[in-house]
Amino acid sequence: MSFSIHQASAPVFARALTNLSAMIDKALAAGVTEATLLEARLAPDMHPLPRQIQMASDSAKGAIARLAGVEPPSMPDTETTLAELKERIAATIAYVNSLDAAAFEGSEDREVVLKFPQGEMKFTGCDYLTGFALPNFFFHITIAYALLRANGAPIGKMDFLGGAR
Repeated sequence: MSFSIHQASAPVFARALTNLSAMIDKALAAGVTEATLLEARLAPDMHPLPRQIQMASDSAKGAIARLAGVEPPSMPDTETTLAELKERIAATIAYVNSLDAAAFEGSEDREVVLKFPQGEMKFTGCDYLTGFALPNFFFHITIAYALLRANGAPIGKMDFLGGAR
């Protein structure tokens, strides 16, 4: 049995987003205020927690859609509360889990083109997933974890990893 692009992407995105949602719950349960978390940022030139969550969501749904050869759902970045951000996380997980594994067949060789103001980047599906999509996604998940932790959330490595499943 071979290891598929679907196996290397959808469950990975869904698990990390599930863990992120649980870490937000732990922060709130520990008494960290919503206002503190909504304004949290690691450095003045970095995005605050809400934007990190939105970008993690965009990274996951965009990667899944590109690899499956479909359009991702639109999710305007309008969340202003942690409850709304958790709803977005849940919607992203539902989308990631909604695509059938068969949609990913042949995606390792499918061309993926990302367009930026400075130009474009071209990848095969495999190179896109391993060299761009997963690192970009985990950058934002890691920053969100660091913001939660730095602001008093009682979380650790196993919260990030999600424990044994």
